[in-house]
Amino acid sequence: MDIKPQLQQSISDDQELAKVLAGVSGEADEAAAQQTVIPPLPPMPAAPAADDPTASVEPPVPPATDPTTPLTMPTSSDNLDSVKQEAITELRPLVDKLTLAPEEKFDTYLLLIRSTDDKTLIAPAHEAAKAIVDEARRAQALLDIIKEIDFLSHPQ
Repeated sequence: MDIKPQLQQSISDDQELAKVLAGVSGEADEAAAQQTVIPPLPPMPAAPAADDPTASVEPPVPPATDPTTPLTMPTSSDNLDSVKQEAITELRPLVDKLTLAPEEKFDTYLLLIRSTDDKTLIAPAHEAAKAIVDEARRAQALLDIIKEIDFLSHPQ
């Protein structure tokens, strides 16, 4: 039996397989690249000259949007901070009305304490911590209470 023809055929099959795989990989890369192309934005219309009293200023017409794309409002960090402060102010009187597990209630109080430095929240947070069933989690919550008391008692 002659072994050489089998080796030669195997080598050529491997080379052909490599070419086919390279072609498939190249096509897949090309398809992926085509899918990620972002179309350029349309040009902005020119503003009328400031010294032209006859020029009318019309608001720009927004481009058509895809109905499946969610609309998002641009927000600044100042706007986010004011929304956060408003939510904290609204949440503060309602925390006692929340029907949460003791761990979640403690976490909520801890978040409010850290966001507001409100010492009056320490006692309800402590009560929520004492109600935690898991001893390891309760111990961690009690340590967090102690840390917050230390932080609030000794401002830096």
